[in-house]
Amino acid sequence: MASHPTLSPLEAADRLAIRELFDAYAHCADRRDAEGQKALFTADTRFAVYMNGPGSEPSYVLEGREALSPVFDDLNRYEATMHFNGQSTVSVDGDGASGDSYTIAHHVFTEDGNRKMMVAWLRYLDTFTKVDATWFIADRQIILEWSETRSLGAPTAG
Repeated sequence: MASHPTLSPLEAADRLAIRELFDAYAHCADRRDAEGQKALFTADTRFAVYMNGPGSEPSYVLEGREALSPVFDDLNRYEATMHFNGQSTVSVDGDGASGDSYTIAHHVFTEDGNRKMMVAWLRYLDTFTKVDATWFIADRQIILEWSETRSLGAPTAG
């Protein structure tokens, strides 16, 4: 059985704040709150997306918080999304931290009259920084591990 070091109250609070940052990103995405998503990042953030999986070259790299607007606005093309955040590992060092976390993202859309759902298994490699007691994402690498598109039946009244 693995042992875990005892966390100081400050490190426990930092870890919780970083987890809430990770969860806020997904919440804002599913609510189409692009401004809320952008506010989670530092002004000089770096955001890289690897659509061809681990070990590939980035599909694109964006620099600066305002450059993120088109990425977050792009979610509006889906009828619905739902992000499920999984495990995460965080290493805190003062006002800096790094993290590795997992998400399964569901994207519902209609194509040629057929409802479909694209499911993406994502891994986020993050660098965080604490500014004035608030944690922000300073650098994010989104790695698409794999994805699939499924047909959906008509929605049911519930």
